[in-house]
Amino acid sequence: MNRRTKIVAVAAAVLLTLGAGGIAAATVDEAPAPAAARATVSEAATLTGTAKLYRPAGDDITFTFDAHLAEKDRMDPMKATGTFRFSHYKGDWGGYAKVKVDCLTTGGKVAVVSGVVVETDVKEFKKARVGVTVHDDVHGDRLGYTWMTADPQKDKVQPCLSGAPFEKVKEGTGDFEVTPWEFVYPTE
Repeated sequence: MNRRTKIVAVAAAVLLTLGAGGIAAATVDEAPAPAAARATVSEAATLTGTAKLYRPAGDDITFTFDAHLAEKDRMDPMKATGTFRFSHYKGDWGGYAKVKVDCLTTGGKVAVVSGVVVETDVKEFKKARVGVTVHDDVHGDRLGYTWMTADPQKDKVQPCLSGAPFEKVKEGTGDFEVTPWEFVYPTE
C-alpha cells in the first residue's frame, strides 16, 4: 500500500469511527478575531476557539472554529459565515480539512455548525459537508460530529446537523466560545 493510499484508508477509517481531528496550525487569518474586534459587530450567534481532542494513543487531533451569524440574519442560520478546520495526525499519516460554514445554530453554550470542505489534502473529501457540535463548558469543553463516510460524495450530511458532543477535549486546550442564539418568535 503506497503512502497516499494508506493516508486515504486511514483517514476514511478514522472518520468512519468518529476518531477524526489533528494538529491545527491555524494561520493568523484563520485565528478567531480578538474579543474587542468581535464586540463591534452585532451577531446573533458565534462559535470560536480551538481545542485538541483527548487521545491516549497519541493522535494529534485539533479543531478550530471561526463561525458567525450576523444579527440581520438572525432568522436564517443558513446565512452563517466563517470557516472551521480540523486535522488528525499520528506518526507519518493524517490529513486536514478547511470547511466553509453554511449553517450555525446555538442554544445556551452548545453550538452546531456545518459546512462544505473547501480545502483538504485528502482529495476524496473535497466538497463533502460535515457537521460539528461544541459544548462550551467551564468544566471541560466537549465536541461531537456527524462525519464524512466511506463515500462522502454519496452519503450527504444535511446543513446544521451533527452528533452529540461525546468527545472530551484535552485538558488545558479548550477555549471554545459560544454566543447563544435567541430565536425571535413572529408575532401576529
